[in-house]
Amino acid sequence: MRRRSLQTLLATGGAAAMMALTPFTAEAAPYSGGNYGAYAYEGQYPTVSSCSGTFRQVGPTKTAEGMSLKYFYSDKCGSFARIENSRANCAAVLERSNSGAGRADGWVSETVDSGINHAYTKIGNNLSGRVSRALLTCDGHILADTNWY
Repeated sequence: MRRRSLQTLLATGGAAAMMALTPFTAEAAPYSGGNYGAYAYEGQYPTVSSCSGTFRQVGPTKTAEGMSLKYFYSDKCGSFARIENSRANCAAVLERSNSGAGRADGWVSETVDSGINHAYTKIGNNLSGRVSRALLTCDGHILADTNWY
């Protein structure tokens, strides 16, 4: 997996660039941007009762520096990203594209909480022709990403 510099992230835009500018703390914290929250289920975690148990992993687990990135999808609720075996200063990010073209219009992220090594994002609604993808970011760099689904 190739690493991208902060300058590349800023030049290309999207959630990853915003993550590079978002301060990381020791406690887990959700961040979002663009028009995230515009669709049903956005702003809720995948454990919300109406969505719980409906998600399945799509695509292969991606790895970088011993950390894992997984993308989960529900045809009822949308998608979320999860990272595992993560170090500090890392975040799970879900980018969502309104048009299906694979350009992020909205994004949500979750940092790794102190004392644990995983994190997962709130739901991104990639239903009705929208698409999304998951990213693993650490210290302002994208270390792994999935395809757009």
